[in-house]
Amino acid sequence: MDSSPLQVKISDALSEKDRVKFTIQTTTGMPEFQKSEFSVLRFHEDFLWLHDVIQDNPLYAGFIIPPKPQTPDFFSSQEKLQKLGDAESGALTKEEYTKVKQELEAEYLAIFKKTVAQHEVFLQRVANHPSMKNDRNFHVFLEFESELNVRGKNKKEKLVGMFSTFQKTGDELLLGNTQKDVDDFFEQEKTFLIDYNQQLKDASLKAGKTTSARKGLADNYIKLSTSILNIASVESPRLESFLTKLSDTLEKIRKTESRLAADQDLKLTDCLKYHCLDTTAAKDLLFRRLRCLANYEKANKELDLARTRNKDVAVAENRQSEACSTFEKLSTSARAELAMQKKGRVEHMRSNLEQLVELEVKQGKAHSELLRQAIFDIKAM
Repeated sequence: MDSSPLQVKISDALSEKDRVKFTIQTTTGMPEFQKSEFSVLRFHEDFLWLHDVIQDNPLYAGFIIPPKPQTPDFFSSQEKLQKLGDAESGALTKEEYTKVKQELEAEYLAIFKKTVAQHEVFLQRVANHPSMKNDRNFHVFLEFESELNVRGKNKKEKLVGMFSTFQKTGDELLLGNTQKDVDDFFEQEKTFLIDYNQQLKDASLKAGKTTSARKGLADNYIKLSTSILNIASVESPRLESFLTKLSDTLEKIRKTESRLAADQDLKLTDCLKYHCLDTTAAKDLLFRRLRCLANYEKANKELDLARTRNKDVAVAENRQSEACSTFEKLSTSARAELAMQKKGRVEHMRSNLEQLVELEVKQGKAHSELLRQAIFDIKAM
């Protein structure tokens, strides 16, 4: 096993309309590479290509394939961009225009950071894997200086992929209901992952709703603070000062709520969604193992039948031996993969939750200090 380090990170990213170009920097001591440090530019489609070629490689059937990074979603930011366009027809006041623009920029930045993080995690998972880091396609992805020019799947390939997904789901249901595992460890892991995956789905949906509600709250502060500021312009000077201060305070609260929503989205909702995808990949591994077990048991039956008939015994013995070897090899690697995933999952979740708590405490303190200062200033009027 090659223990040479392979460190990969995304140092920069540039948005081009609905595409994102990533700058990937690699530092390595592996002799397979021509240099110890190099940098390349890659698009999201290149990441999808890399994921697919790794997933389709039969050599990695006994591994948990890292989830592919999700397609960048800038839809919410585009909606707010449309609101900015409406400002020209008088739908937004000048103050609202400025605040919506700030909100748009903050939200776009949050989505951008999330997109970069998802793509970087995928690369680092592959780079840290003892076997997949040696994949030739992965090396081309990291080292080839020109554009890869990979093409997306055409309609026929997408249709085939859709039917393959249906077939895989059907096979999983059939195997899950009819194929009894000979190893209690894997049977317990399958039961746990199926339940845990569903729990993660439910938790990510609830976290997403909470984040969406907080984003909605931040958006409401725009109208509220602007309306109060408009009222202040027609009141007495003393009341004007009070209302102006109140509007300014609400605007600062909006920024705090917006930042907190972005933190929750990145550190909690995205974390849960990622591990939902990751446990799905682990379930896929267990079902591949069950498929190998079914093939092994079928080969045993065919060998018994061949011996009974005294026909093609050597061929049946070879098939049975190959099926046995494949099953045992996959079982060994699957056991190690599940242990490695569990350790990584615990560490990743703990890290994200600790960071979220620290950010929430920081924002909470800032929020309290903001209100305290506002009360002090109002009393001094």
